[in-house]
Amino acid sequence: MIRVLLADDQSLVRAGFRALLDAQPDIEVAGEASDGEEALRRLRELRPDVVLMDIRMPLLDGLAATRRITEDPALTDVKVVMLTTFELDEYVFEAIRSGASGFLVKDTEPEELLRAVRSVVGGDALLSPGVTRRLIAEFAARSKEPAAADALAHLTEREREVMALVGIGLSNEEIARRLVVSPLTAKTHVSRTMVKLGARDRAQLVVLAYESGLVRPGWLG
Repeated sequence: MIRVLLADDQSLVRAGFRALLDAQPDIEVAGEASDGEEALRRLRELRPDVVLMDIRMPLLDGLAATRRITEDPALTDVKVVMLTTFELDEYVFEAIRSGASGFLVKDTEPEELLRAVRSVVGGDALLSPGVTRRLIAEFAARSKEPAAADALAHLTEREREVMALVGIGLSNEEIARRLVVSPLTAKTHVSRTMVKLGARDRAQLVVLAYESGLVRPGWLG
């Protein structure tokens, strides 16, 4: 059973999400929070698998709350999916760099929300259909100049290649087809790369691909 915490200052939004999630045989809503501070308290109390976190909340916004979650060793297994009203939220890239595993707009289709919850628990990164790879590149370009690639020195050539493909948004299946290997082999390469770099999840691997200069904005065509 996948346990979810809902963190949003709008009770109507929380009620809608709860009705959808609780209707699933493999998902349950463990609790709710109306601001970032309450979300952190509830997370430590309930230890859910996933938190659906609104970016804009009182007392402590979702971005700051996400940083605290990723910095807390006791919450290392909690996956954060950020929620916002606007697709082109200026905090998209910063949210992912802060440790969020995904990003969704609130008016996303119900099936997409369910897929998001299940995907992040499985270790995949998740972005709304409207938040495209081109948008990730745009925010990556704004963040800072790529750092020296010393951090990648202990990766094999194949692991660098796989990381670059993750960086441009390819799934394990797409990577497998590109490299003519099995999806399991592609997944293994991704997992080993994440372990070597200390990446929390696939979304953070995307960030590292840009920040190391392995992938540069403009490569997406």
